[in-house]
Amino acid sequence: MNICVKPHRLTGTFKIPASKSHTIRQLFIASLSDGFTEITNPLDSLDTRSCICACRAFGAEIDDSRHSIWKVRGNNNFKRSANQPCKIDVGNSGTTLFFALAIAGLQSHPITFTGDEQIQKRSAAPLLEALAGLGVQSQSKNGCVPITVTGAWKGGKVVLPCPTSQYLSALLIAAPLAPAGIVTEIDVPLLNEKPYVEMTLSYLKTFNIPLEAAPDYSRFVIPGGGKYSNKLRPIPGDFSSAAFPAAAAAISGGAVTLLGLDPLDTQGDKYFFDIIKSMGCDVHWNNDSNGGLSVTVSRYGILRAGIFDLNSTPDLLPAAAVVAAYAEGDTTLVNVTHARSKETDRIAVMTQELSKLGVNCTELSDGLIVHGKGSLCPLENPIINGHGDHRIVLAFAVAALGSPVPIEITTAECAEVSYPGFFDIL
Repeated sequence: MNICVKPHRLTGTFKIPASKSHTIRQLFIASLSDGFTEITNPLDSLDTRSCICACRAFGAEIDDSRHSIWKVRGNNNFKRSANQPCKIDVGNSGTTLFFALAIAGLQSHPITFTGDEQIQKRSAAPLLEALAGLGVQSQSKNGCVPITVTGAWKGGKVVLPCPTSQYLSALLIAAPLAPAGIVTEIDVPLLNEKPYVEMTLSYLKTFNIPLEAAPDYSRFVIPGGGKYSNKLRPIPGDFSSAAFPAAAAAISGGAVTLLGLDPLDTQGDKYFFDIIKSMGCDVHWNNDSNGGLSVTVSRYGILRAGIFDLNSTPDLLPAAAVVAAYAEGDTTLVNVTHARSKETDRIAVMTQELSKLGVNCTELSDGLIVHGKGSLCPLENPIINGHGDHRIVLAFAVAALGSPVPIEITTAECAEVSYPGFFDIL
């Protein structure tokens, strides 16, 4: 589906969708628990629907008939009969794939994973190698789906480099559920996206899961025999999604108020508000009428360039790059090599597509420099290739708000992966 976004100033109050990262973690934890769990304020999106399908394939029962509360009946660590074949399609959800691979290692029968065209290019090789060191067998095509995993988890000591934090979170969620007496030791020589590991650890702490963790997260020791309970907190708004209406305010000069965000939450992408504040936006947190917090973003002057380290927050690169296109001067986004291995190579894609809007970029091995001129000089009737990547589509949709001409974007339907209804608010 193509969509044409016309230039205009975005102003208004918007409730931010619930966190995708929290929703997927809660779905797996609830499904691994014994008994009923309520997930309050979940994100209903294509990726979380893929996670629901995975949990159901493992044997959990999920009532998702109500938008605000999903009810999950756990399957006692996904215990299934060995004669039941299990095939799981994770769609476009890398988080679902990586978490489910580790959980499948707790089972004694083969489980096969498939996914869409993009997932077929996202390697799980480091995770599969670590699982092999823990006794879990797998068959795959160069670490990509289709992947078949067969347990059981025997424990031991493994080395797991984490260009994506999802590898480590996968083991952290699964390892406590190994049989009692089995110990999993993980050495982590490389860790990107540290805040997402902190999010996972916050759940383990809530359920009193015993583990040892080095202060820099370079080593973990996790005994088996643990158990998840069915008590979960409401899911907060998603800072990754909030970056786009916030970017829209920065670009269009409107004022937007965003509801449902918790500035104390572990989500690393709240850093986006620091980025745009340093670039010249007003960012004001205030108490809303329901006793919660809201944040208002506005801009009345020029946008200033800056240097930003996105190692912990690679998903911010597309939104930060389009804001930088409207800044005056060179904005450098660095230490984010892992943005190349998301749904697309986002560094290359942003460089390529911004050029259609008259914005020059210097592509770096670990990021890019956006040479902003304060405005766009697009080609006539520009058509942006969304590359089937939800964050690329969302980024260029907000970029269009300040353009002198409408901008057409392909594969716009993939925005539903993380931000259902986004084009309605535009």
